[in-house]
Amino acid sequence: MASLASSKPHPHLLDQVLVEDNSFSKTLILNRPKQLNALSHQMVSRLLELFLACEKDPNVKLLLLKGNGRAFCAGGDVAAVVRDIREAHWKSGADFFRKEFTLNYIMATYTKPQVSILDGIVMGGGAGASMHGRFRVATENSVFAMPETALGLFPDVGASYYLSRLPGFFGEYVGLTGARLDGAEMLLCGLATHLVPSAKLPLLEEALVNLDSSDPARISAIIDEYSERPYLKGKSAYHRLDVIDKCFSLRTVEAILSALEKEAVNITEDWFSAAIQSLKKASPTSLKISLKSIREGRLQGVGQCLVREYRMVCHVMQGKLSKDFFEGCRAILLDKDKNPKWEPSQLDLISDAVVEEYFSKVDDEEWEELKLPALFNLPGHAIAKL
Repeated sequence: MASLASSKPHPHLLDQVLVEDNSFSKTLILNRPKQLNALSHQMVSRLLELFLACEKDPNVKLLLLKGNGRAFCAGGDVAAVVRDIREAHWKSGADFFRKEFTLNYIMATYTKPQVSILDGIVMGGGAGASMHGRFRVATENSVFAMPETALGLFPDVGASYYLSRLPGFFGEYVGLTGARLDGAEMLLCGLATHLVPSAKLPLLEEALVNLDSSDPARISAIIDEYSERPYLKGKSAYHRLDVIDKCFSLRTVEAILSALEKEAVNITEDWFSAAIQSLKKASPTSLKISLKSIREGRLQGVGQCLVREYRMVCHVMQGKLSKDFFEGCRAILLDKDKNPKWEPSQLDLISDAVVEEYFSKVDDEEWEELKLPALFNLPGHAIAKL
């Protein structure tokens, strides 16, 4: 991955984000289909460049973002980040997240509507590249997840902002367990704004690119024409928000797990046992910092969330407080033995004081806080997020 100071992108790197110029809009296509469009450093830089340029271009009324192949985007390319840190320094990993979080902020406060077509996998950094935008179109192929706790990371890319705003404590459930949601569940909980059958996407895209307007009401009305009502599967966790709220509203991860195990006597559904298994397999440190992050996110604007998450991710990259992220990447992404050895290995071995340290400034004289761009003339919907 190039450093932030790298010169012009190499021509083949431009191919990682394809651009279609339409009469009144631009379509940006994430184009690493073999890697499920995982975001490389170059892709994040290119998207940032494109979003900033389109903001200033009066001929661009809206932006469409989609993925090539069977994924919208499976996340940030963390395997490359780890490789980079091993070869250079943890700050090269921090650089990637600094750019990515800045992109998330630009999307969250964008003055023009962003329509993301989530026809396939949308996970981690892929959620960050879409959830902050105005319109999020799911299909029957959508699979949403924030799987970071299984990797020794935490739901970042502003997830503590958008997960904390889901109904009840559904965000804590999704963020801690890495549960996978389908298009109907995404729509009902608010992660998606529309549900459109994939067969109708070409017609929808054609209608959108020919619209000479940035008016969200007109855009929404067009997407509505192609939308369908969600069908919630009988075995969906969303039917049991009562149980999710009862357990995931508790103050600590230990209390949540204990409450889930008590409920397990009466609940035999697959999603429920999967939730317990996921919590038991995840990094205990990740679970604790993730819960605190989502709780803090409930009371913070999107910018504050990203600044705090940047502190947290720098502590993770630095590896002084825990090396779980490197172990998780080894076990899940590199060696693929799926058997990470977490350290500490149990929830009760992690003190509140250690958890607090993730939320403090990084002790390194070259380290800087995330500095988000100053924004002017924001529309009402963007101001509301701050």
